[in-house]
Amino acid sequence: MGRIIPPLASYFNTSTQTATENLASVEGGPGMTGVSVKVMQVGEDILVLEVFRKKGAVDPLHRHDDHESCGYLITGKMRLIIGGEEFIAGPGTSWRHPRGVDHFSEALEDCYQIEIKSPPCKTWKSD
Repeated sequence: MGRIIPPLASYFNTSTQTATENLASVEGGPGMTGVSVKVMQVGEDILVLEVFRKKGAVDPLHRHDDHESCGYLITGKMRLIIGGEEFIAGPGTSWRHPRGVDHFSEALEDCYQIEIKSPPCKTWKSD
């Protein structure tokens, strides 16, 4: 799996010392704007991301065949479609993208979320 991110050398990390990556695309799909990530921690089997989505930002419909991910919304409001099922997420909402299941998201407000991927795959391209 060439997309696997190696573990970080440090056991501790802070958001202020972590570089922000502005996403250009996800899973090789069409271009996107308004989404940025910070790689907060990487272990042997897990990746933790801090994600910011500007109001109106869209992750186009895509799927992950080599990992699953879970998200937790800290602030904002999002529309999510996972496996054809649609719901609106607010602060305190969590969700899961199983392997091989199509999913889509749209930021209805500016959003901060935590996303966890296992195994730790880099699914995005940066500006």
